Amino acid sequence: MKSNGKCLCGAVAVEANVTKNEFGACHCTMCRKWSAGGPYLGVHCGADTKWSGEENISVYDSSQWAERGFCNNCGTNLFYRLKETKEYHMAIGLLDNGESLKFTSQVFIDEKPENYAFANETVNLTGQQIFEMYAPKD
Repeated sequence: MKSNGKCLCGAVAVEANVTKNEFGACHCTMCRKWSAGGPYLGVHCGADTKWSGEENISVYDSSQWAERGFCNNCGTNLFYRLKETKEYHMAIGLLDNGESLKFTSQVFIDEKPENYAFANETVNLTGQQIFEMYAPKD
């Protein structure tokens, strides 16, 4: 499903291919810092993503296998991107049709603080399970 979106100031626009009609939450320490205290709510969009206003995108190299992008004008979180496959996980609030997606998964559930909880039934994966799935193999 194609989905469009813009950052808060409109300097960056995206056309993404949402691969599933769902989104997930990441509770890792980095995502909670990046999302100003809450979990990162992301939508898998694959590698087929088109950007406009790319000169306004800054990328932070956050781990061996991933990087995070944001608008360098307004600070909007744009994406989490896997380096090896170039697959994007977009911030759900960035996409125009984010409200139509179903909440299905939570990752780094072992790092989720006690001060919030979701009522939805989801697939829950620990940090170790995620590392086994995505970390580069030596």
